[in-house]
Amino acid sequence: MIPAFDNRFIAQLPGDPEAGARVREVLGAMWSAVSPAPVRAPRLLGWSREVAAALGLDADEVVDPGFAEVFSGNALWPGMQPWAANYGGHQFGHWAGQLGDGRAISLGEVVGVDGARHELQLKGAGRTPYSRGADGRAVLRSSLREFICSEAMHHLGVPTTRALCLVGSGEAVVRDMFYDGHPRPEPGALVCRVAPSFIRFGSFELPASRGDTALLRQLADFTLARDFPELTGSGAARDAEWFGQICERTADMVAHWMRVGFVHGVMNTDNMSILGLTLDYGPYGWLEDYDPDWTPNTTDASGRRYRFGTQPQVAYWNLGRLAQGLAPLFADVAALQDGLDRFVQRYRRREREHAAAKLGLAGCGEEELALMEDLRALMQQAEMDMTLTFRGLLDIDPEAPVLLPLALAFYDDAKRDTHSAALADWLQRYAARVRVDPLPAAQRRERMRLANPRYVPRNWLAQETIDQVEQGDTAALATWLDVLRHPYDDQPGHEAYARRRPEWARERAGCSMLSCSS
Repeated sequence: MIPAFDNRFIAQLPGDPEAGARVREVLGAMWSAVSPAPVRAPRLLGWSREVAAALGLDADEVVDPGFAEVFSGNALWPGMQPWAANYGGHQFGHWAGQLGDGRAISLGEVVGVDGARHELQLKGAGRTPYSRGADGRAVLRSSLREFICSEAMHHLGVPTTRALCLVGSGEAVVRDMFYDGHPRPEPGALVCRVAPSFIRFGSFELPASRGDTALLRQLADFTLARDFPELTGSGAARDAEWFGQICERTADMVAHWMRVGFVHGVMNTDNMSILGLTLDYGPYGWLEDYDPDWTPNTTDASGRRYRFGTQPQVAYWNLGRLAQGLAPLFADVAALQDGLDRFVQRYRRREREHAAAKLGLAGCGEEELALMEDLRALMQQAEMDMTLTFRGLLDIDPEAPVLLPLALAFYDDAKRDTHSAALADWLQRYAARVRVDPLPAAQRRERMRLANPRYVPRNWLAQETIDQVEQGDTAALATWLDVLRHPYDDQPGHEAYARRRPEWARERAGCSMLSCSS
């Protein structure tokens, strides 16, 4: 069944009077009409059964060759009206002006059988007015990474955009992966990402930067009506509550990133969702050995602006830029500061909740926060895998705490030996705290299990899967996606997806840090 499209974004917001992909500055408009560029030989490489079901699509419809034709840009379903969105943003702390969808083309908006709104967007669909000097295409490695991580994050309970499918283009895309003057052809692919809205902080920053207060107001009213329908009323009180909710949703999202060890890598304001969804999976990464100063982005290797440990502060800074953009709509900017304060309060609350859950405690006060911080410091000093360490805590016996359940978490035997006494002391403190906690043992373990995943989409596992798919083995992707659907469950036979990073992957391209090249 082909979904019914209503396409409210382009129906209710002003568009660019010129259609087509000619690169240009677009004034007074939120979108430009542009068609996806066809590809030579589309092939379905992977798909999400949950997202398809939400749209009302069954397996037979997805595997039909016509599906790959649509989600490669070769054909359109009735009701699709492709467009690229116009927005700006701060990139690495500097205002970048007009940016827009340079290689993403939205096909349309659907109200699914689940009752929710879903905007379908092809990434890698060809040039748009916002492509600047680029070709608008994407390679398999980046497209697969976005597809797999979007779905993994959802199953981890992290607010995120979703992914319907991954389609190979049958064409080569030339990229200079290391920006070292050695471009080479790579397999091309497209990912269809799905979200209730792709409006971002930079969507508001651009009209504000141009002094176009009328368009800014129109966009705010549209966003409130479509994406925040629960906010009734009008005027300053509604606008203030809206910004406060954006701040709180952003706090929730980043707190979950910190809980599972996710590093976004490119927290520019054009990559920040107004709904608090993880958006734009570029050079992201997952902490292997715990290091709050690690960033997966080679472009950020010197400044490390977007390293793991600074993500809450960066989110606050980005919200400050959004507040500046929205300021022309507020007679009293104190309401915007109140929203920023709500971010701080909400993040602190979530931080404590997640710490309590990860440690299996009923609550988290200052003593428990200090216990968590001491563990993180030891994890860094002893070079311990974050995911394996926290999962190993489930098997610590409070009556006889020993290091054995954490044995698989160490990357360096010498560092393990150096810090084993300090770790043993920490385990004694932790066990003493657990023994006086009111949670029964079974409830404590279940609380910890649901906060500490067994499986996360580690970069080196992604690279292994990319290698296999490039050789034609799409079953490898399907198997991994199936494992990631149940990240908190022990899955006998799939232990290979839960092991720590092998030594060969420490420095291999694509297995740790990544560039923005895609």
